[in-house]
Amino acid sequence: MTFYRLIPGIFAFSLLAGCVKDPPTADPDAYALTVPSGFPAMEIPTDNSLTRSRVELGKRLFFDPALSRDSTLSCATCHRPHLAFADSLPQTPGIEGRPGTRNAPTLANVGYLNSLLREGGVPTLEMQVLVPIQEHNEFDFNILEIADRLNRIPEYVAQAQKAYDRKPDAFVITRAIAAFERTLVSGNSPFDYWFFQNKTNAVSASVKRGYELFQSEKTGCGKCHSGFLFSNQDFANNGLYETYADPGRFRLTGRESDLAVFKIPTLRHVAITAPYMHDGSLPTLDAVLDHYQSGGKNHPNKSHLLRPFGLTPSERADMLAFLHSLTDQGFLNNPEFRQ
Repeated sequence: MTFYRLIPGIFAFSLLAGCVKDPPTADPDAYALTVPSGFPAMEIPTDNSLTRSRVELGKRLFFDPALSRDSTLSCATCHRPHLAFADSLPQTPGIEGRPGTRNAPTLANVGYLNSLLREGGVPTLEMQVLVPIQEHNEFDFNILEIADRLNRIPEYVAQAQKAYDRKPDAFVITRAIAAFERTLVSGNSPFDYWFFQNKTNAVSASVKRGYELFQSEKTGCGKCHSGFLFSNQDFANNGLYETYADPGRFRLTGRESDLAVFKIPTLRHVAITAPYMHDGSLPTLDAVLDHYQSGGKNHPNKSHLLRPFGLTPSERADMLAFLHSLTDQGFLNNPEFRQ
């Protein structure tokens, strides 16, 4: 009896053993986005989840001048990796030397922005790339024509099929570039090491004093440049001019209260993204401090938070030290972000 009782058990064990599956192998195309300390998880559209093949295709497109009508300009022309994906010119010219209209902002942490462009008129990265493509003074092209151009390049066809299971079309182009741009995460500056990672010796005493001054009621800087992005992502007029050539957010909404109002930019990498302001009119951080110390020029929509304040020479040095501490050298030199 014992023998016959054991047989079914042994048989059942053999069946179970035969059904045990091998542990799943890691997807070689998976892309794990690293989120720095102090940063929230990034929201990524379900139709454009990150994979290596998508990021690689987006990177290639980002650096390819084929996106411009005369094949002379790429996204990287205005957004240079060694400058935190910003530019050193007040406004970068478009094809044929056509004059630019706005200063190119950094793309560091662009995947966290809730709206794009200076007036905030574009809600997603997938839509944003369409703006420079069709702008007369930038790429002056059409995404359907770009798709036709890419479909004549076998390598692009193969990459698009691998990444999105379809040929290079508007869907693939916009999503691949957005996928690459979402990987441009920067959160390992000396400030981050000190503030978010509790490495007390990562910054100087001057940086710490500068941060306290930045957050103080005396300057009020931290009221607009807040959070892990050093921007509350709101919109404001900062009294740069009494009369603006650029209508700012008014161009989007048509409301008088939005005339000459612009999105508040991040301060990450601010020490290397000169010149400053929406039009690149202030050449240095010292000039920026001078502007805010003055309280700005009179404009009907100037933020009520702006008011004159004074800085001693040592306080100014501390403020500048803090702003310089927001530079993430690892981000600037990351080979994954280079062509």
